[in-house]
Amino acid sequence: MKLKVLVDNNTFIDEYFVGEPGLSFYIEDKGKRILFDTGYSDVYLKNAQKMNIDLNNIDYLVLSHGHNDHTGGLRYLNSIDTSNTALIAHLGVFNSRNHKGLEIGSPVQLQAIKLKEFIDGSDPYKITDNLYYLGQIDRKIDFENRTIGTLADGKADEVLDDTALAYKTDDGIFIITACSHSGICNIIEKAKKMLNDNRIIGIIGGFHLLEDNKQLDETINYFNENNIKELYPCHCVCLSAKAKMMNVAKVHEVGVGLELDI
Repeated sequence: MKLKVLVDNNTFIDEYFVGEPGLSFYIEDKGKRILFDTGYSDVYLKNAQKMNIDLNNIDYLVLSHGHNDHTGGLRYLNSIDTSNTALIAHLGVFNSRNHKGLEIGSPVQLQAIKLKEFIDGSDPYKITDNLYYLGQIDRKIDFENRTIGTLADGKADEVLDDTALAYKTDDGIFIITACSHSGICNIIEKAKKMLNDNRIIGIIGGFHLLEDNKQLDETINYFNENNIKELYPCHCVCLSAKAKMMNVAKVHEVGVGLELDI
């Protein structure tokens, strides 16, 4: 599997890509091409062009959840050919959402996206022989249960649409996440159970750890107990969280332009 970071809050020095507070990854595996999230704007398209990545007729567009820093780029999707592209997304991705008086949901509804087919992401989905979409994540770890903002009916938003990808290798599982509103530890538990493998060789993405608190400490303890040695935290992980993670794992720098070959 090859992964390239198209959108992140950070960019690498002297690479001259554009960053923004959002996330988008481009993935290739077994002849399939996948766009995982679209960031906040058209930045993913500009950076893909600079990286000589052709996003026309990608096989899959995968949406991790409905917040606009991951779905905002859908507004510019019509600038590429998606007539042969399947969308994998939980229907909750398209909910109207409010946080601190701001609308933070997807600016584009499902019916406005011109694609070959829609695959309901409530359930897991096998993208290639090794790459899996995890579907709705069970919330079993108590220190990760939380809500963010409200839905249109005024009820607390549990972001039940939040999910991730898991890549199975001979050495264990590599997790590809976006914001981990469902909890990075819950995500890992779902991947381990689904793929029948307790070995996690690495994780890339946002863990939604924004302050030094009990949740961070419990998460780091979990990483240590599960012998997770390679971390690529980005997007929604604060500096103090990354610093603490260094006590139990190798923490890699992430920015637009990063390329991984797993």
